[in-house]
Amino acid sequence: MYFFYRGRTIGITYPQLEPRIHKKPSAISGAGTEFAISQSPVRKLNDAPGKIALIGQISDEPDVRNSFQKLKVKIGSSIVLASTDLYPVYHYLDAVQITGKLKTPAVFEDFNYKNYLAKDGIYSVMDYATVDLVSGQHRYNLLSFIYEKILLLKNALIHAVDLAFGPPHNSIIQGIVYGDDSKMSQEVKDKFNATGLSHVTAVSGGNVVIVISMIMMLLLALGFWRSQAFYIAFIFIWFYIALVGFPASAVRAGIMGSIAIFAQALGRQNSSWRVLVIAAAIMLLQNPMLLLYDIGFQLSFLASLGIIHAKPIIDYFFGKQKQNFLVSIMSVTISAQLFALPVIMYTFGTVSLVSLVTNVLVLPAVPFIMVLGFLSSAAGTFSHFLGWLFSLPTWLLVVYFLKILNLFSRPWAVLAVNTVSWIWLVFYYAAVSLAVIWLQKYIRSKNFL
Repeated sequence: MYFFYRGRTIGITYPQLEPRIHKKPSAISGAGTEFAISQSPVRKLNDAPGKIALIGQISDEPDVRNSFQKLKVKIGSSIVLASTDLYPVYHYLDAVQITGKLKTPAVFEDFNYKNYLAKDGIYSVMDYATVDLVSGQHRYNLLSFIYEKILLLKNALIHAVDLAFGPPHNSIIQGIVYGDDSKMSQEVKDKFNATGLSHVTAVSGGNVVIVISMIMMLLLALGFWRSQAFYIAFIFIWFYIALVGFPASAVRAGIMGSIAIFAQALGRQNSSWRVLVIAAAIMLLQNPMLLLYDIGFQLSFLASLGIIHAKPIIDYFFGKQKQNFLVSIMSVTISAQLFALPVIMYTFGTVSLVSLVTNVLVLPAVPFIMVLGFLSSAAGTFSHFLGWLFSLPTWLLVVYFLKILNLFSRPWAVLAVNTVSWIWLVFYYAAVSLAVIWLQKYIRSKNFL
């Protein structure tokens, strides 16, 4: 493989392009060390004055937006993020040539884009790239073959959603069911942020629990033994996580769910916080940069810690009302935000004042939107009539969802926070940890825990 600079080869060669396993870098592929970054031949070409032509292979699902698309192009051991026109359409594993100015990702005043991409192993970007297809013939190994077929299925399901629903309903369903917000307008995204509901479109533990529950009920109803159902559910968990693109929150939930499934299958008890630590260790061993640069990873684990340690305390103070479904949602929301809110304030500089109310109003509908939305898109790939049939109740739920978004996404619903010092975060989490430990001991003495 060759690099071309100002129309001539500059002497850096790689072996002939060979297909290899390609996984979603944000969650399961290791990011390079600083040494690897400095030694990357592609990285050394960043910010050159002229245009550069690079030949590589699309290593992940193209990120298609309303007016453009982003391609992760693997060149040797490096990945370049190339932004180009919406058409023509490119696919995972296509061999392409990208031509344009190679740049180091920018660092903005309020957002470090360089670090954001570094966690994915991306150290070079090419804006307004000219992309030419070199070869659309794909050579596979087992994993790349399976992943490509999963992406084809995902595209068919999302297309079925677009046929059954118009905007913004289609983008809401695609976000909740498939974790895909690429078609969501900035106005709708701002409403999600203002109401504290952004987590609804980030596939996480709730989605994985719903998938496990659906699969287990179906398999047991079909006459499978429980032990058989556990192992089949394990396969479907990771199929779904691959379908939604391996986001860090879903991978964390998938690891925890997998451990819980095998523990039940083997008749062993498992401790939630130990399983969470194991999940974090596995992910960080694979990609240590998630800890510093992936806000989704940070918030997912902090929220899980809050639910594991703070929710029983909140349940104690709610007393017998903890059996109430809506009160349970409040308990989960408060405990998750108790641990995650400081990082949200530190990172984004805002906090939603209505998130508790909106979560109580919306979360009961989310499992039904997820299940019916999936059934609608799955049925729609076979029959427009069946897709339309399932779309009716889904549409009503999404209308309700949008009513809540519109009602509570007001300027007064968001509090802008001045610059938050990391020192404040240290004191906050130290105080919360001490309070949780003391309250757990107190409640345990009351025989509640």
